[in-house]
Amino acid sequence: MSTAPEPADEPAFDTGDLLAAYAVADRDRPHLRVNFISSIDGAATHDGLSGALNNAADKQVFDTLRRLCDVVIVGAGTVRAEGYVGMRLPEPDAAWRREHGLAEHPVFAIVSARLALDPASPVFTDAPVRPIVFTGPAAPEPQRAALAQVADVIVCEGPGSAPVTSGAGVPGGIDAHAMRRELAGRGLTQMLCEGGPHLFGTLIGADAVDEVCLTVSPVLEGGPAGRIARGGPQRTLDMRLAHVLSAGDMLFLRYQRQDA
Repeated sequence: MSTAPEPADEPAFDTGDLLAAYAVADRDRPHLRVNFISSIDGAATHDGLSGALNNAADKQVFDTLRRLCDVVIVGAGTVRAEGYVGMRLPEPDAAWRREHGLAEHPVFAIVSARLALDPASPVFTDAPVRPIVFTGPAAPEPQRAALAQVADVIVCEGPGSAPVTSGAGVPGGIDAHAMRRELAGRGLTQMLCEGGPHLFGTLIGADAVDEVCLTVSPVLEGGPAGRIARGGPQRTLDMRLAHVLSAGDMLFLRYQRQDA
């Protein structure tokens, strides 16, 4: 006797509703949004990976934020740890972007003070759009030359702002506001940062964050896991709650700058 296949789980959110919930009113204005997930007790990872905390509902929000952005910014350590590949969106997302006058895929921007990146990685070889690598003035010249074959390597520094670093506070970091200006100058005004904690910490220290999207996973982790922001100069930034969504026991919080 044959049986019908089990129906697929229904999405937690309506796609249109989710896009409306996370839309930015003025796409021409530079806007840096950070997206993270944490456990109830503040752990940024489970067994070293943030993806181990998520579920299908969080993946919906994650994909929505990518659909809406012009550029995805990630620290080099997170690129290696989380196994990033080419920034290629699924066809439904690419089609939606075409219909709304956006490039099919966002640009991938990697922040790396030491340039410990492999030019033969799928991050570069499978990229549908030429990636950008932001580095500092102390980056090794041979690595700059090698990566320049597969990406736009930008030595990004400027006075008066806290440096963005990847890894444990590498000297010769990248100026956060200079990075924002470079991206905005390329027409990449809608910026999505997906981590990691060192990059987020230094973005906070530079007062370069406009919005935080935080998924709270309904688990307690304990143990040695770090929090979502680590390092960088201490700075307190007041934020306002823009919305709270829920799917089962998981919460999706959207915070924006008080002056946004």
